[in-house]
Amino acid sequence: MQNKQIYIVLSRSGTILSHIIHAITRDSYTHASIALDVDLDLMFSFGRRYERNPFLGCFKKETVNDRHFRFGRSGLVLELSVTEEQYDEVFHNIRVFCDNPDAFSYNLPGLITGIFNRTHERETRFFCSEFVYFVLNEAGICDFGITRGHVRPQMFLRRLNGRVVFDGKLPAYALQRREFAPAR
Repeated sequence: MQNKQIYIVLSRSGTILSHIIHAITRDSYTHASIALDVDLDLMFSFGRRYERNPFLGCFKKETVNDRHFRFGRSGLVLELSVTEEQYDEVFHNIRVFCDNPDAFSYNLPGLITGIFNRTHERETRFFCSEFVYFVLNEAGICDFGITRGHVRPQMFLRRLNGRVVFDGKLPAYALQRREFAPAR
């Protein structure tokens, strides 16, 4: 059985909300996304709907060229080797969110209570790390032994058996990938 790769992208932007989360948790990373390709052409997460409003969020498709990644402080790309069945399940789980974005909403209360090690979970509400963990857990890739509302981005780095393939500013990752990509 051939293994496939998925990518967990951890980052810390320069936004006020990111600064607040970092100040309280002291975590290096305050945002988590998941991607299905090494180039990170499309990443999935929950985050702010509008750039200037951190309180209105939604399910999002992201790229490394999004403003919060361009001006972010740091980023890390973690490569996970998974079975083909697990990959297919991750794809299916993400597809459910893509096909029904209005059925899901941002879990701002959960984000706030999670910072203080409490939980506020709802079946259709997610914040970034809660979503990434949900997708991985549903696919049988990981079980941290805690509720999804307690998962913070930093935990993926500490608890997953993945390989760090990049550590730095995320737009540099995209440039590096283009520079070293084989000629087609």
